[in-house]
Amino acid sequence: MRIEEEIQQHTFKNLYQKAYINLIYTSGWVQQEQNAHFKPFGVTLPQYNILRILRGQYPKPATVSLLIERMLDKTSNASRIVDKLVAKELVTRKQCPNDRRTVDVLITEKGLHLLEEMDELEGGKGTGIRNLTEKEAQELSLLLDKVRG
Repeated sequence: MRIEEEIQQHTFKNLYQKAYINLIYTSGWVQQEQNAHFKPFGVTLPQYNILRILRGQYPKPATVSLLIERMLDKTSNASRIVDKLVAKELVTRKQCPNDRRTVDVLITEKGLHLLEEMDELEGGKGTGIRNLTEKEAQELSLLLDKVRG
């Protein structure tokens, strides 16, 4: 559905305003869709993001600062998210033996298994992104890169 119908606004100041509103609206829509797909697995999008980062690091642990650097949502509180993942036994958290000020975070077998179950969601399945052709997806990525400068 076109943005005009979605938000019931048929005129915009200019095409830049329309594109900006469309980008913000679509971002929220994609997050809602993704959250709905994650709910049966008992994890949120930021938790899933941290688990993916840790799987990429596995078998090496990651520090909380590395997680913060690599997270998609820079406003998320990585320490709090890690605490929730520890409570779910999806990650472990230990003081680094080489630097007592640093905490090592490692994904558990349970966490790896959960991600394996969730792999079908990789690439935005169920979020509308699959409505694009590969060429359109590539073009969208290039345009979003350009927006970020």
